[in-house]
Amino acid sequence: MISNGNVAVIIPAYKVSAYIVDLLDCLNDMGYLIYVVDDCCPEYSGKLVESKFCHSKNVSVIYHRDNQGVGGAVMSGYRKAIADGAEILVKLDGDGQMNPRLIPRLIKPIEMGTADYVKGNRFYNLEKLKMMPVNRIIGNAALSFITKLSSGYWNIYDPTNGFTAIDSALARNLPFEKISKRYFFESDMLFRLNTVRAVVQDMPMDAHYGDEKSNMRIGKIIPEFMYKNLRNLFKRIFYNYYLRDMTIGSLMLPLGTAMFLWGFIFGILKWQLAMTSGLNTPIGTVMISVLPIVLGMQFILAFLNEDISSVPAKPISVFLK
Repeated sequence: MISNGNVAVIIPAYKVSAYIVDLLDCLNDMGYLIYVVDDCCPEYSGKLVESKFCHSKNVSVIYHRDNQGVGGAVMSGYRKAIADGAEILVKLDGDGQMNPRLIPRLIKPIEMGTADYVKGNRFYNLEKLKMMPVNRIIGNAALSFITKLSSGYWNIYDPTNGFTAIDSALARNLPFEKISKRYFFESDMLFRLNTVRAVVQDMPMDAHYGDEKSNMRIGKIIPEFMYKNLRNLFKRIFYNYYLRDMTIGSLMLPLGTAMFLWGFIFGILKWQLAMTSGLNTPIGTVMISVLPIVLGMQFILAFLNEDISSVPAKPISVFLK
């Protein structure tokens, strides 16, 4: 069992001065190492924490001269916690939406050696979803499916949940400089974890929605999320199916895609020809179009089935210590 003194809690602080003190009051009695990262906060959250907890040996403040976003703040906290010898790194938002008393439950799979990375899932209890705004439910559903594709973790949900824990041995082996620093951070972390075949597990939790205001602008980040998830999808497929390994799926995906596109384009061209000429298209010509489309879809679905069944299942952190 890992002692609380070897568990680091990283809290990005940006416009959370109204909540950070109450959160730290709750955390400080638990004996965790606490790192508050003042991400060039206009409300001077770091100074507020220093003034309130100047006598606490467990609380440290890290300052950013420029705003780096939530990902950049977490990376700074990770680096400092790893240097201080922490064994598990917990990321906790500073706006009070996450219950810090759930940390023991969050880190338990890592302590037991059954997971490398654990994240919260607010969608486990359907009754509690009544508390969540409808637009967040719809947005999370769409984003979860896209992130499953791009990350390869078909077994998880609620990908943007910021309540996470990671084994420090694994964190030391991640390319911090390449991980997205802003709102795409959580989704990009999942992609990076899959490239090293880490085991990711969901932890059921409830979310609290009070009067806190999100700094995220949905209309602005949707194009960014779509582009970056699509980019990660292609990179993951290349890494896992062509660079690091070759499986039957490595053949099914390009073959199925080529057959589907050829049949579709051939069919469109023949349809246009029939429309302009007024002649009926022979059954044989129709079959030449339909058959590649059907077979191509079968190959693509077979590839997806293999991808879903290849979700990492054996923790790797034990080999990194």
